[in-house]
Amino acid sequence: MKNTDRPPVSVVVCTTGNRPEMLREALASIRAQDYEGDVTAVVVFDRCEPDKEVLSDDPHRRVTWTTNERVPNVAGSRNSGILAASDDLVAFCDDDNTWRPSKLRLQVEALHRNPDAALVSCGMVSTQERLWPSAHITFDDLLRSRIPAATTSSFLMRRPLLLGPVGIFSEEIPRGFAEDYELLLRCARHAPIPYVPEILVEVPPHEGSHFYGRWSMIADSHEWLLDHYPEFRRDRRGYARLAGQVAFESSMARDWGRSLKWARRAFAASPLEPRTYAALAVTSRLVSGEWVIGRVQARGSGT
Repeated sequence: MKNTDRPPVSVVVCTTGNRPEMLREALASIRAQDYEGDVTAVVVFDRCEPDKEVLSDDPHRRVTWTTNERVPNVAGSRNSGILAASDDLVAFCDDDNTWRPSKLRLQVEALHRNPDAALVSCGMVSTQERLWPSAHITFDDLLRSRIPAATTSSFLMRRPLLLGPVGIFSEEIPRGFAEDYELLLRCARHAPIPYVPEILVEVPPHEGSHFYGRWSMIADSHEWLLDHYPEFRRDRRGYARLAGQVAFESSMARDWGRSLKWARRAFAASPLEPRTYAALAVTSRLVSGEWVIGRVQARGSGT
């Protein structure tokens, strides 16, 4: 492989300081990459004191740090890391995730094969393995599905495109929810997203998302996506999916009027959307929202 085929990579690792051991495991997995190019981890300390013990001046596997001076959420934290990075390729690894050794090598190779792509993704494993069944993720794919097989810790991106025509993570989405999905939409609109069909990211099971229970805010975020991406209206299944999510999230927030409004919109787009019926069942007090969520989690379904 020529030197030009293994360019330096910056890896943005965001942390709030409450998982120091996990942060060290994430950094160890970055340091252990079998990629022959130089890799610099940029640890972004968000609303916490910097842990300078994790820093390293190894010229091939440096660890530097910065703070989040932008909006106080994950979007602002990731953008602070992008702006602090110095390489043309930038990846992301959440502080509670780890990479398998071949991740960067295989993804850099995929970017070389797809010079127009802004982003390359790969498979991940948590409670179950998630792999996308195609060599690319298209914009239309993302209209139909959030694609849980493409998580932020799987992203390797061209930084000049982030700072240029594609743009950095949106800081306008309410509380930063679904900022990774929104960036995927923008990248896929720019060019199809290459996908490495291997499990290269490990995500430990969690008791619950940081956003769990903030149903009105999550519904606001999904409404924001529908407002800012009119293309959803050309894909009836995709529109019904997001509208059904707003309906269900509103029912969980006991905002019955909002739930019924979005249930009607989801049903009009596609009577086959199951979230519509879940929202109506919760709104009618036939079942609890927790029961519905438990059933979905038992099936391992995504969104």
